[in-house]
Amino acid sequence: MKNVTITVQETTLEWVRIEAAKHNTSVSRLVGEMLTDKMQHDDAYARALREWAADTSSFNSGGLDYPMRNVTNA
Repeated sequence: MKNVTITVQETTLEWVRIEAAKHNTSVSRLVGEMLTDKMQHDDAYARALREWAADTSSFNSGGLDYPMRNVTNA
């Protein structure tokens, strides 16, 4: 693991200290976990986008009307 120094606003630091205390962890560990979660989320999004862009299949109705949605008023 590597150490980093960050600069945050006082209100942000107050919030993250409270969040860390709620989770019974350190500010350092909480911020590290948040960054890991963000990285994994972004990686999953990028992977899904690549898969979607590579998908050459498309819906073909064979000349029939496209299906209609059933919309009901609640």
